[in-house]
Amino acid sequence: MKYKMQYKQNQLIERISDSHLVVGVDIAQHIHVARAVNFRGIVVGDPLSFEIMRLDFIG
Repeated sequence: MKYKMQYKQNQLIERISDSHLVVGVDIAQHIHVARAVNFRGIVVGDPLSFEIMRLDFIG
């Protein structure tokens, strides 16, 4: 089972081309951080930090 999942993940990674931008988000308790890398794994720009906002809708 583990081999099949790793194989599937490798197939998805191989599909990433030079036209893709990969964004990872670290979801923390209060402040989240996002970072972008190009298809080669080179960091693009600075990390982006943002806080959780709670939206209450009255309806």
